[in-house]
Amino acid sequence: MTRLGPTPFGQPKLRREDERLLRGAGLYTADVCPPGLLHVAFVRSTMPRSTIVECDTCAALECDGVEAVFTGSDVHHLGDLSIAPMMDVNGTPEYPVLAYQTVAAVGQPIAAVIAQSQYMACDGVDSLFVDLEELPESEDDPVTVTGSWNAGSVDAQFSKADFIVNACVDHPRLAPSPMEPRAITVEYNASNDSATVWLSTQTPHRARLELAKILCICETRIRVVAPDVGGAFGMKAALYPEDVFVVWAAFTLKRSLQWVASRSEEFLSATHGRGCTSAGQLALSRDGTFLAVKASMDLPLGHWLPTSAVVPAWNAGRMIPTGYRIDAVESSSVGTCTDKAAVGIYRGAGRPEANCLMERLVDEAAAITGIDPIDIRLKNLVKNEDFPFTTTSGCVLDSGQYGKALQTLAEKADYAGCVKRRDQRREKGELTGVGVAFYIEPCGIGWESARVTLRPDGTVLAATGGSSQGHGRETAIAQIVADTLDLPMDTVEVVHGDTRTCPTGIGALASRSTAIGGSAIHEACLLVRKKALESSGSEEVTAELNYKNEGEAWGYGCYLVELSVDRGTGVVTLESASCVDDIGNMVNPMLVEGQIVGGFAQGVGEALLEEVRYDEFGQLLTGSFSDYALPRADNIPELSIFKMLTPSPNNTLGAKGVGEAGTIGAPAAILNAAMDALRPLGVTTLSMPLTSQRVWEAIRDATRETL
Repeated sequence: MTRLGPTPFGQPKLRREDERLLRGAGLYTADVCPPGLLHVAFVRSTMPRSTIVECDTCAALECDGVEAVFTGSDVHHLGDLSIAPMMDVNGTPEYPVLAYQTVAAVGQPIAAVIAQSQYMACDGVDSLFVDLEELPESEDDPVTVTGSWNAGSVDAQFSKADFIVNACVDHPRLAPSPMEPRAITVEYNASNDSATVWLSTQTPHRARLELAKILCICETRIRVVAPDVGGAFGMKAALYPEDVFVVWAAFTLKRSLQWVASRSEEFLSATHGRGCTSAGQLALSRDGTFLAVKASMDLPLGHWLPTSAVVPAWNAGRMIPTGYRIDAVESSSVGTCTDKAAVGIYRGAGRPEANCLMERLVDEAAAITGIDPIDIRLKNLVKNEDFPFTTTSGCVLDSGQYGKALQTLAEKADYAGCVKRRDQRREKGELTGVGVAFYIEPCGIGWESARVTLRPDGTVLAATGGSSQGHGRETAIAQIVADTLDLPMDTVEVVHGDTRTCPTGIGALASRSTAIGGSAIHEACLLVRKKALESSGSEEVTAELNYKNEGEAWGYGCYLVELSVDRGTGVVTLESASCVDDIGNMVNPMLVEGQIVGGFAQGVGEALLEEVRYDEFGQLLTGSFSDYALPRADNIPELSIFKMLTPSPNNTLGAKGVGEAGTIGAPAAILNAAMDALRPLGVTTLSMPLTSQRVWEAIRDATRETL
């Protein structure tokens, strides 16, 4: 084949999805309306740790339009959800589709009302009587997940160290808050007792597998379709109890059903993120050489475990010491089930937890030695010639120019000028700080599938086992196909998210869509190209494969933040922010920048504003956006973005992930900048989010002690 024109790979092509979405022509799960559709609403627990004394459904059944009411006794025989086996699970976690006999947390579904309209179903919920009796604290050991990563002579290195610094980091529990809440529509087919499950999910094939297993039915009776998905951020990776119930009820009633979560239900019962409390120590010599690190991570799990529940704890523990060359490491991670909403993967999934702790330790090391924060990082980061580099915790870092990234940031963001401005303003009594953070980002492991068909008319159908949550996958895949087959992009049709029309795949998780999913598409295109050259030219040519990467691709980069703190109110203002990200070979720089900016905004949210709060009785205090503060436009400074492109040797495209970069690098840089601003006052620790009250109290306490 002869190239027809410039390659689309690496070009900032506009997203092909946007035109129909902006015209209101998208199709979301709640838009699907099969004939005879019934609606589901859930009765939720108002108390944690309780016995269900009574659940009287009589009044609900008498409500207009109510067709059925189900309770835990109807579904307690169903199977359990699979848990990813990355860490040891101690105990047997429950996966109650509806609470049976007892409830574990506020917001847990107790009963379900099915009616002719959503409003009628809600009326039925209001009419259903539930009597709960609080249970005493359990004396049984909670379900936990545990892991440890140890190497080198940690105690010996600590004993010879000139300095030992400490750091603790509290990550707030976060609500992922995608624009589209959870939703499921089950279209029942009476002719063959099957169902098409329209589901707002990141993992359609895994959802079908788990539904079939839990319901004990053949997979062929279930088709899962993820149509347009309005955001996910890890929250839609799990198969929820509500999802299982709606599918079970559709088969039981032989009717089509729909459930769309309200925003309040999302705060109550969708998976949360973060919530980790970490503590660490770093031993170093007088010249700033890092000798050994100790780290412990304590993470909440909630009252049930999503499939990827252990991933944050696993990543948080194994990623220490991130991108630094430290020969002795002692790292442990523990996740513990609690009487609150489940905690799952949220954009970053353990990476921010490891990175924040390590970067706080590095800044403390800079402070105690008097070495510049950039210089001490340059001294200890893995060197170019050491790649591939195996860390003491066993992670194999594939490729990179860590020092160059940091030096580029210092130059492009004018680090010297930032420090000079900070010092000048401090002389005037202002509280200002400059914060730097380096990060690494593992970008998924395993395999993904692809099927590419070159039609006789020259058009191409590309089907991926991955999925999309509004992050431009159709555009990126079309670019890869067009580049590999040397065809115009408008000849490429992309399909995804449908278990009937797409090959079995993993889905969109852990920044793996391009590195693994894109490589699968590329490999399938190469096979098609080879077959086409060997054919008569008038045949339809198809290639389908499962692609497995050679190892993890590790993105990396660094962030720099300037901020000020109002001494009288504690208000933190981000004044400037810059980043350098190395994401390997780049398919579409516009999509890359969108991911970086979006991740940065969510990183700002964690650092400054967002926090899910429960009271001492297990009641949710942040049940709406009136109480849970998402960042607004005026909270987000302009982000200066700079890129490096060091290909990964571990996948065909040479790509590294970028979807979680901002959530990993930004919080650490902001936290370091805030500590830099307040260190002259004697402040020694800060907890996220850095709300005005929390920062003001830290200032008050520190200045009171110096009086």
